[in-house]
Amino acid sequence: MAPVLEVVATALLVTGGAFLLIGAIGVARFPDVLTRMHAAGLAGTLGIGALLLASMLVFAAEGHEPGVRELAIVLCIVLVAPVASLCIARAARRRGE
Repeated sequence: MAPVLEVVATALLVTGGAFLLIGAIGVARFPDVLTRMHAAGLAGTLGIGALLLASMLVFAAEGHEPGVRELAIVLCIVLVAPVASLCIARAARRRGE
């Protein structure tokens, strides 16, 4: 693997891990359901996206098939995360939070 790709993949892994850590801290520290939901949804989507992009780069550089699975996972997460956030927000509103 080329040194430039290693640096880019490492940066994406660190960035993705940082987003996930910040999202987890937000879930633990924010006061109400809606702000916790926002932290988990946004940071989780960005973090997982960065990790999967790094995975695509590493496997493509090693000569494997070009990350179709990773793209499918990102697509599912991008489609499912807003729906899950909407369901959580509606449940919180019905409970009166």
